[in-house]
Amino acid sequence: MLENIPYLVTIHLIAVILWLVGMLYLPRIFVYHAQVQPGSEADGKFREMERGLMVVVLNPAMIVSFITGILLIVAMPVYMQQGWMHTKLLLVVMMGGLHGMMSKYRKDFDKGQNTRGEGFFRTLNKIPGILMVLIVWLVIMKPF
Repeated sequence: MLENIPYLVTIHLIAVILWLVGMLYLPRIFVYHAQVQPGSEADGKFREMERGLMVVVLNPAMIVSFITGILLIVAMPVYMQQGWMHTKLLLVVMMGGLHGMMSKYRKDFDKGQNTRGEGFFRTLNKIPGILMVLIVWLVIMKPF
C-alpha cells in the first residue's frame, strides 16, 4: 500500500481542488440566480449551470476526496495520533455539511422555492475559502 501513496496523494489533491473550485463557484452562481425571476429564461440557465456543476464536478470530486482521504489515513495511521489531523477532519466534515446545504439550496432554486437573497449567498461564498485556508494551513504546518 505504501508504494501507492504518491498516486493516492495526487488523486486526492486533484479531487480536492475540483471540489473546492465547485464550492467556491456554486454560491457565486446562487448570488446571481437569487436576482432573477423564477420561471424566467435566466432562471432556467442558472438551474442548468447549478445542476451541471453539482452533478458533474462537486459530487464526484467530494466522493473521490473522501475515498482517497480515507485510504491515505489507512495507509498512514500515524497521522490519526496528531491533533492537527483531528482538526483538519472536523473542518472537512464542516465542508461536507456545507456541500449538503448547497445541494439543498440548489434543489430549492430548481423547484422555484428559494427564500434566500443575494446577500446570504455572498456571505455563504466566503465560507469554503476560509475552510480551505485553514485546512491547507493545518496540513502544511502541522501546528499541533
